[in-house]
Amino acid sequence: MTQDTDLEAATERHRAGDLAEARRLYEQILASTPNHTLALFRSGLLELQSGRAGIALTRMQLAADAAPGEARYRVGLGQALQAMQRWSDAASAFEAALRLDPTFHEARNSLGLSLQRSGQPARAAEVYRQALDVRPGDAGVMANWGTALREMGALPEAVERLRAAAELDPRVASHSINLGIALCQQREFAAAEPVLRRALDLDATNPEAAFNLGIAQNGLRRPRDAIDSYRLAAALRPGYTDAHINLGNVLADVGDFDAALSAYEAAIRGNPSSVVGLNNAGCLLRTLGRFNEAEDCLLAGLKVEPESAALHDNLGNVYKDSGRLDLAIESYRRSLELQPDSPRTHSNLAYALGFQSEEPCPILEECGRWNDRFAAPLLPRGGHANDLDPGRRLRIGYVSADFRDHCQSLFTLPLLSHHDHGEFEIFCYSSVKRSDHLSERIAALADVWRDVRQLDDEALCARIRADRIDILVDLTMHMADGRPLVFARKPAPVAVAWLAYPGTTGITAIDYRLSDPRLDPDGAEVDYSERTLRLADTFWCYDPLTREPQPNALPALERGYLTLGCLNNACKLTDHTLRLWGAVYNRLPAARLLLMAAPGNPRQHLLRRLSVHGIASEHVDFTEFRPRGDYLRSYHEIDLGLDTFPYNGHTTSLDSFWMGVPVVTRVGRTCVGRAGLSQLHHLDLTDLACNTDEAFVETAVALAGDLARLSALRGQLRARMENSPLMDAARFTRHIEDAYRSMWRTYRASRSRSSC
Repeated sequence: MTQDTDLEAATERHRAGDLAEARRLYEQILASTPNHTLALFRSGLLELQSGRAGIALTRMQLAADAAPGEARYRVGLGQALQAMQRWSDAASAFEAALRLDPTFHEARNSLGLSLQRSGQPARAAEVYRQALDVRPGDAGVMANWGTALREMGALPEAVERLRAAAELDPRVASHSINLGIALCQQREFAAAEPVLRRALDLDATNPEAAFNLGIAQNGLRRPRDAIDSYRLAAALRPGYTDAHINLGNVLADVGDFDAALSAYEAAIRGNPSSVVGLNNAGCLLRTLGRFNEAEDCLLAGLKVEPESAALHDNLGNVYKDSGRLDLAIESYRRSLELQPDSPRTHSNLAYALGFQSEEPCPILEECGRWNDRFAAPLLPRGGHANDLDPGRRLRIGYVSADFRDHCQSLFTLPLLSHHDHGEFEIFCYSSVKRSDHLSERIAALADVWRDVRQLDDEALCARIRADRIDILVDLTMHMADGRPLVFARKPAPVAVAWLAYPGTTGITAIDYRLSDPRLDPDGAEVDYSERTLRLADTFWCYDPLTREPQPNALPALERGYLTLGCLNNACKLTDHTLRLWGAVYNRLPAARLLLMAAPGNPRQHLLRRLSVHGIASEHVDFTEFRPRGDYLRSYHEIDLGLDTFPYNGHTTSLDSFWMGVPVVTRVGRTCVGRAGLSQLHHLDLTDLACNTDEAFVETAVALAGDLARLSALRGQLRARMENSPLMDAARFTRHIEDAYRSMWRTYRASRSRSSC
């Protein structure tokens, strides 16, 4: 038998699928003639087909070297290099083939694929265009061109090409999948859904079709359908990490936290190095108050990707919530070193400094840096076309992510319940993730309620401008899920910061911040980028939203010992705070201390810190974060509250007063450190507001020893609250509305001057 006959026989067996016999015959030829180029080439194709890319590459290289003018050998070499993911080398091989034979269509398509995979989508797109000039009806090349355009961000053109590919060959599921992906990226979810359903009809076992259908359904705000699609994708491809992660994200959004955590755990089991899976699991565990596990997840992620800015940022959040403020700030700063263009992380840092800094300057400086980096470049040059009629009904817009069961609602409900709708048209722009009964109650108080969670900052600004809002009020500032970059774009003539905390945003596009005379005495204006407008009485107007539970009798009278308490978040428990408390405990060694902290590391860390200041662990009790009714009942255990410093209790102190528990406070230099003074002023208890550490200790010890006064206050404080400006919603709302009218007059005057 001649070599040609052997080669024919080998090729025939190869085509018939008898790879073992074909391999034997090829090897037989090559054993006698090692440089037989055609045998090398065809043997290389067989090895490629068998998944043995290394052997294939060797044989294709020998064939190409032996016959340098043969284009198909260069193509075979490129295919072997592709199989080994050596994309740049593969591209060079295909380019060499095309120099030898410019009409080699398959080489041009393969060149485009290699260029795409090597990170050169623009060059790939040009190659596909050239290929289609030669063969216009090639659906595969059209689809590849569309995916290259999608990678370039040229989405409208990508959709056009991918739609053409799907029309050229409607039987190929991947064409519809790629079209659906591009439509989702354009947020055209309604158009994407039927395309992806068609892909799933064409190939019911295709996990990519199910996965991307889930993306479209979630974009259409049909989370239950998205959950079903992600579960299908995960079932079709065991270990499909992205499907489990997206499933977890949607389950978390709808509040099914246990199922969400299970989905993230499945993602991590499938890929223990999944940084996204570890990050998302860590964030959810933080939400659940499981700080030990959250920290472990995020640290595991950092072992995989030590320079992940997101992991450092979220680890900072865990540290902040568990009271390790120095570590939190260190994590935020590290995250910003890695990703300096993250406004969210920089907001986290600016907000955290408020808990640590006893002077206003560092906070203002950090917020100023935030403004310079993120907000100032967005400030528009043009003005606003709002009607300047001085007596017309003003449009007020409130922007918040917390129109829900959140402490913010204790203050927004009293205000929104008492607005004069004849004078003011009230718009609420809600970014709430999961609406609840309080969301519905707040929505009913607005003239216009807009769910804007799905809108990006630019789109939300356009909505606000279209609504012709006159005064836009930020209720979140640099706290979680705020929209400060909306305010940076100045979508309304007047912008105001209120409620989140009585500090500064640093954003020059925000004109005013609301305050009161105790929070901001004369001369404090230099501490803020905004103009301070002091309300006549108070920054807060409080509604506990429940009359139950009622205050109880003073616990110390029954127990025979005093219980001091503080139910503020652990991030407020600074070393200065614990030093003050330690000095009190040095004088009251039999007293107990009740704190709120999550189990595990947060409590152990706090106990170690307390012991440094002389408070032994056997004197400390903890309560967990609980629903509001149970949380308020915790005050039944406390005789006297000790405030935090430099960030006083705000809502927590009002809750304490409502439950009959007075709070001794230390007055600071920052406005968040003067909250206790402001609130105590309206309860006629300013003797409990202390300007020095020594006075704080003496006042707390004296009041702790006066059980008669503590008992009397326990029976009086709720009535004092109800009869004070702190709960006079009608009065408070009139003051807010007077402030809005004053702001509008000032704006009108400035417009008149500028037009002269």
